[in-house]
Order: sequence, then C-alpha cells, then structure tokens
Amino acid sequence: MQFPYGLSDFPTIIHEHYFYQDRTDRIPLLEAAGRQLIFIRPRRFGKSLLLSMLEHYYDVNQADQFNALFGSLAIGQNPTPRHNQYFIMKWDFSLVKAQGELKDTEAALHQHVNDRIAKFATDYAKYLTQTIVIRPDNAISSIESLLTAVTATPYKIYLLIDEYDNFANDVLTARQEHYEALPYGEGLLKMVFKAVKAAASGRGLDRVFITGVSPIVLSDMTSGYNVGENIYLEDAFNDLCGFTEAEIAAVLDHMTAEGVTWSAAEALDTMRTFYNGYCFSEDAENRLYNPTLSLYFLKHLQNHGRYPRLMLDDNLAMDRNKLVYISRLPHGEAVLIKALNQDDPITISQLARRFGVQDILNQVKDQTFMASLLYYFGVLTLAGRGILGKWVLKVPNLVAKQLYVERLQELWLLTYEDREMIQQDAETFYLSGNLAPLCDFIEQRYFKVLSNRDYRWTNELLIKMAFLTLLFNDRLYMMVSETEAGHGYADLSLIVRPDMRRFHALDLLLEFNYLSLKDIGRSGEQVREIARDELALLPAVAAELNGAEQQALHYGAALRERYGLTDLRAFAVVALGLERVVWRAVG
Repeated sequence: MQFPYGLSDFPTIIHEHYFYQDRTDRIPLLEAAGRQLIFIRPRRFGKSLLLSMLEHYYDVNQADQFNALFGSLAIGQNPTPRHNQYFIMKWDFSLVKAQGELKDTEAALHQHVNDRIAKFATDYAKYLTQTIVIRPDNAISSIESLLTAVTATPYKIYLLIDEYDNFANDVLTARQEHYEALPYGEGLLKMVFKAVKAAASGRGLDRVFITGVSPIVLSDMTSGYNVGENIYLEDAFNDLCGFTEAEIAAVLDHMTAEGVTWSAAEALDTMRTFYNGYCFSEDAENRLYNPTLSLYFLKHLQNHGRYPRLMLDDNLAMDRNKLVYISRLPHGEAVLIKALNQDDPITISQLARRFGVQDILNQVKDQTFMASLLYYFGVLTLAGRGILGKWVLKVPNLVAKQLYVERLQELWLLTYEDREMIQQDAETFYLSGNLAPLCDFIEQRYFKVLSNRDYRWTNELLIKMAFLTLLFNDRLYMMVSETEAGHGYADLSLIVRPDMRRFHALDLLLEFNYLSLKDIGRSGEQVREIARDELALLPAVAAELNGAEQQALHYGAALRERYGLTDLRAFAVVALGLERVVWRAVG
C-alpha cells in the first residue's frame, strides 16, 4: 500500500495505485447543494485533492479517461449526467505572491488569472471559435473575453478556486493597509469576484466551488460576492475531507496482513489520541482524523515499521502562528487556557460566519470572536451543545493541544535557564516519580510568573495548567488532560506511547486540588516558612490530599485496565494559593 502523503493530484493517485479514500459518492449531493458553493476547512485537510477529483470528473477533456479514473469508485457505478460536460477553470490563490507593495500584489493577481485563462485557451482550443484576448494589466477584461468565447460553444465553465483566502491572509498579516485595498471599494480582489458573480448570470459560468480556511475575505467583499452558499457546516459534508475511525482501522488491519510486528489496535489507539476528534457539523455521527497527519503517520509506519518520533508533522507546525495571534489579543491568553480546561469548556451561542478584517483589527475581541477563529484554524472543534443550547468547543486532539502548550510555554518560561531547569526536573519525574524538584520549580519560579498575569482565576485550573505545560512531552507520552477513565475524567495522565515502552519512562497519573490561603488560615509568609511535610498534615490540606488520592485510585484502576499497565504511578497534588505545592504518592 502506497500512501499519498503530500500528493493532491487525483490522476496520479488513481493511476499509480495510491491509497484513496473514496468520496465520490458525495458528488450528487454537491450538485444538489447549489451552483456556487463555499467549503471551508483547516489547512492541510485534503481540500486540494477534493478539487482535483472534481476537476477530472467534470472536465470535457477527460471524458475518455472516465472509466480509468472513476470506474472503480462509487460515482463510476452511477455517474451524474453532468460528468465530463464542462470547461474547467481552476484558480489557486496560494500561488499569488503577497510580498512587496500593493501594486506588486495586484500585478501577481492579474498574472495568475491571466495565466490560467491562457492555459484554458490552450486546453480547449479545439472547441473555441473565437480568440481569447488576454490583457496583461487587466485580468477583468481577460475574463470578459474568455466569456465571450465560451458563449459561442455548447459548453459552460465550472470554476474551481483553491485557497481563495491564502494570499489575502498573507497580506493581512504583513501589510494591513495593502490588504484593505484588495477586498474593499473597487479593490482588485473584489472586482475579480464581482466578475465571477456576473459571469454566472447566463454569461457562460455555470458552477463555482471555492475552498478556503476562513470566511474573513468573503465577508469583506460583501456585495462583491454574495451569491455563494456555505456548505461547511452541513451534516452531509462533515467528512467530505478527512478520515473516519472505521476507515483508519480498515487501513491498519490491511497493513498488518503483511506480517508486521506492531499492533493494529495499539496503533489505532495512538492515532485516535493524537489525530482524531474533528467535527464540523452539529449532528455529524463521526469525528474525523486529520488526513495529512494520518497519512504522515501511516506512511512512516509502512516504511519504517514504527511510529514517527514526532507526531506533529512540520507541515502543520506553522499553525502555531495562529495561536500567537490570539494570545496577543486582550484576554486571548485566558481563552487559550480555557480551551485546555474540559471542566469548563468554551461555549458560544453560534460560530461567527461573517466577520471581516475590520473586526479583526478594530473591534472588541470577545470569546465568540476568538473561539470562532480558533475553530476555523482547526485548533478547536465542535463538541455538541451545552445545557442552554450553546455550542461547546474543545481542542480536538493531542497534536492540537501541543500547539496550545507550546504557546503557553513561550509566555511563561521566559528564560533559557528556566527551560533547561524544567527539562531536567521533568525528566527526573518521568524516570523516578520524584515530584519534589518539579514542585520546587513551580513554587520558586512559575507561581511568580503566573501571579503577575491578568487572570481571573486562582484555583485547581492554575495548578493543572502549570503541570500540563511543564510536563508535556508527546515524544514519550500520550499525555491527555481530562482522560476519560471509569465514567469520569482523570486530571492529567501520562501514558507511555507503545513504541517508547522499550525505554524507562514511567506511566504517570496526577489528580489536583486547590486551597486558598484563607481556607487553611495561614498567610503567604507563614505558608512559605512551613516544610512541605508539615503542610501536608494540616487538617484542611490533608482532607484535600485524601480527596485527590481517592480520585487517583479510582482513575488509576481504570487506566491500568484500559492500557494493560502494571506499574502506573499515581499522585495526589494540592496547591496552596500561589505559594506552595503539596503532593503524595498514591498506592
């Protein structure tokens, strides 16, 4: 089995017998959904391959290849009447250069549209009876000439636009004043989409399919393109891109038939922890695996007989820049922290679907705004409805959680010395279960950082975030906050990855509680003067340790059974204000 990691060319995948998860059965649903469709998904979620499949299904020039490309797929058994009935025009705005001055960006957009029109003229020369005139400095005029030529033929155009928001988002990040000149007023990008809208009014353009990451740019163009139908929250298209767990399990079972030494069940559990969890529709039955990361994992497993050492593919690591942007907004850091807290998840009345760059730059950034952006970026996902009918959003999986943790580490571990020290203290805990060095670091360094930040909370969440950010290590562990175990959720579990069990890291479980200084009747100065062992004997502290210990025993038993563990080390941990950390080994 060959895995098409990094491939988005449909004919190559089919002709060279790469793995392809058939989604052609959705073509009739897409045709029924509308003539101008907008489909939004996070980066690297298979959108380009979807467009390549549609391109070759509808292209009149590919009619003689229909059976070779689609004969073994669902749509090949029952094709729609529209197959191979269109001229295809395909724009890929990720190829439009965003650097330089505004005139450079506009020239790049003119050039890209003109280049695609020139290719169109070559591809369909045998059908065209009129010459298409291409004007280098006026792509709008080139489009007009194209439409005139097309209306003289019996065919119409199907326009595919990939990453419609890519170069505009790059401009927004680098030069905001340049961005504002593109979609507003008579900006070039707006004029291009106005031309698309006009072309669909009986002038040769029949259908449009647009992909992107967010609705920001479309929102800014308002009347420039207000005819597109959003399908990205529709139940029928939840898994239009991405893999279901049943599909991943079937691939792993197929791979094990070749006499491998690894366990398909363990591989599936690992992939579920790191890559599963995406949901883009309220009533969707299946959660999805990120397709790029899944193919990255499967290809490495196929070629090397073991899991990738790094579970987050570098092609997706750049998404951390989105979290940097959110963290710098007012209260953005607190939103990132809340996203990691499953006890009190982020809830919003509805996803923001139409917000533009002016909102991003100038308006008040509330939780709905920031959470919606995190959803579109792919680092939050839908998790059902709350008791008042609000959307509940959660971090989908461990690789997404890694991006949050890395950002908080950057904010909280400020010096080289801090980062070196915490690595040593964490490794001491991984190898021996000795929490003392880690607790000393939190008391002496971490609490001082956190106490100076603008947080509205000082409770169990604080101590949980401290340990999560300091211990996170996906190279060694399947490390999950709020792990489901025994009809409840363990606060923080560090389960050694199956492929790393040949080393000496321990399986670990921590349960947390919190006491304010008022609860124990001591001042900060008094608490700092008392030895940790003596603090643990104070009645209020002992009661909290006992409560955390009972939880650790309960969840520890469930985790031992679930993962077949023989030496799980469990700990009860209690924070005393922002001063001290007391802990006890359990069992």
